[in-house]
Amino acid sequence: MNTTGWIVLIVVVVVVIVVIAVIALLVARRQRAEAGRRKAEELRQSAAEDDLAAREREAKAARAAADAKQAEVEAERLRREADARQSSAAEVRTQADEKLRRADSADPDVRTDRHGNRVADTDGDGRADTTVDGRTAADGGTAAPGTTGTAADDPRQGRHEAPRLDDGSGGPAR
Repeated sequence: MNTTGWIVLIVVVVVVIVVIAVIALLVARRQRAEAGRRKAEELRQSAAEDDLAAREREAKAARAAADAKQAEVEAERLRREADARQSSAAEVRTQADEKLRRADSADPDVRTDRHGNRVADTDGDGRADTTVDGRTAADGGTAAPGTTGTAADDPRQGRHEAPRLDDGSGGPAR
């Protein structure tokens, strides 16, 4: 082969190599672009799933907030109900105490002060009997004769006893 043949051969080989290189670059570029598209699609799907999960969590948070608000409303209702019942109980207790005062005031055998409160006696131990509310008669309290003023003696506990009378016959007191 002569020199011209060699030159043509070398040029053809170089052109073929350049064409192969260009084709390889184009294919690689397409593959990278396709890989980028796949990656973008995966990221979009992941973002959509995350968005859905976020909305679900927001809905759960809103439900929890609504439940908490409902619990607050219920607690306030129960507080008001408890206050009303406490007020009613205090009213009934006041009425019961007033009835006991009136009964003691009407009973000729029970010593009372001008307000209808029982006057305390000493029971032999040298100290004044305390009242059902923890005060002595000197403090304005009410205690039955012979009682210590403890909760067991509290006439408001449903155990108000009439005083025992000694008729002087020497028999058992009635």
